[in-house]
Amino acid sequence: MFDKDIYIERRKTLKSKIQTGIILLLGNEYSPMNYADNTYHFRQDSTFLYYFGISEPALAAIIDMDADELILFGNEMSIDDIVWMGRQKTLKEKSEDSGIEKVLPTDKLESYLNRYKYESGDIHFLPPYRPENKIKLANWFNIPFDGLKNAASLKLIRAVVSQRSIKSAEEIVELDKAAATSADIHLMVMQQAKPGMYERELAAKIQKAALASGGNLSYPAILTVRGEILHNHYHANILKAGQMVLNDSGVETALGYAGDLTRTFPVSKKFSSEQKEIYNIVFDAYTNAKNALAPGVRYLDVHLTSCKTLAQGLKDIGLMQGNVDDAVEAGAHAMFFQCGTGHMMGLDVHDMEDLGEQYVGYTDELKKNTMQFGLKSLRLGKELETGYVLTVEPGVYIIPELIDRWKAENKFAEFINYQKLEQFRDFTGIRIEDDFLITENGSRMLGKHLAQSTEEIEAIRAEAY
Repeated sequence: MFDKDIYIERRKTLKSKIQTGIILLLGNEYSPMNYADNTYHFRQDSTFLYYFGISEPALAAIIDMDADELILFGNEMSIDDIVWMGRQKTLKEKSEDSGIEKVLPTDKLESYLNRYKYESGDIHFLPPYRPENKIKLANWFNIPFDGLKNAASLKLIRAVVSQRSIKSAEEIVELDKAAATSADIHLMVMQQAKPGMYERELAAKIQKAALASGGNLSYPAILTVRGEILHNHYHANILKAGQMVLNDSGVETALGYAGDLTRTFPVSKKFSSEQKEIYNIVFDAYTNAKNALAPGVRYLDVHLTSCKTLAQGLKDIGLMQGNVDDAVEAGAHAMFFQCGTGHMMGLDVHDMEDLGEQYVGYTDELKKNTMQFGLKSLRLGKELETGYVLTVEPGVYIIPELIDRWKAENKFAEFINYQKLEQFRDFTGIRIEDDFLITENGSRMLGKHLAQSTEEIEAIRAEAY
């Protein structure tokens, strides 16, 4: 945990934004994998963690602004808990570490809510994403499951997003740590990958190093020779000379802050000429995008800069044709780049995604384009502000099924050279990704430098042999 004064001040700021009624914040519970006592790794809800810092299951909190009262609801460890889990800090001790004076048993929460409902006060809660919390809210407020999202407090959503989006000094320390540790692990993977290894062997090394760092993975590792599959968690392929490995993985610190890096490297000592050619196009898109980061700049424009750089590079090697600006405006570049250039990051690797992309990544003035292929997958479009933390991750992904579909439709034939593209249908994909903090005058990369250019990567791969 951070110092308790940090959590006290965070809650004070939240209260000033909401002012009346009560705020109900729910922590997460253990979630069974295949039976009740065999659970998934516990991860506290990030908003609960942000305001209270207590990583313990089955907690809830009430911030009552009308009565100026703060209550933590949860149960102390029973003797059975102590037998199976060992003595830990008591819930009362943990609450004191967070600056909370009043703790009540879990079974008191419903009666508290019922009393407040009877008094017709406003109860603000966030949209739930865990089934356990959906059941609780549905029962407490007599709301059907499919109505919970709309019943959530928009005022609370906006307040939390505005507060969590701007990273404080202590958060930046954690995010730097997460990115630096992630970079160390990526370097280790580049150094140890060899032909004949299974992808799962490298994925296991990533998991081991993440745990050894004192934290965990911030998301399931994407470690694949099939880089054209954007979120590929299949790890049973064998590495072969001539292939590329795409490693998209990151570490979460003990306090829950995420790193998110991607590197693509050859299984052999060197990239092939075609691999190097397209890698450099992606690297140019990455460079132009990161150089465009600054307060007041719309991330949508950063994304479009990345797209136009990719389109120009692909045109230079004959895979695209025609006017680059027109091609990007029409969405033809999405044959090669189907996703967004980046997303917000913090306590979540896709920060606050559970609160709604339209509130986290966009504004009332700038609505998300949910129709155009490519743009509908851009999670962040709004103007950047000092203190934002985000990723930059352009890529080129050549997907045979997409080629076949668009070619059959003669889609964007004025912009895509389908004849040339057939020569690349088994190319797979390349992505480069780092994490950035928006500063007063521009941006800075978080963590430490990790090999980016083909020359740097090939030097590491040469040593690996």
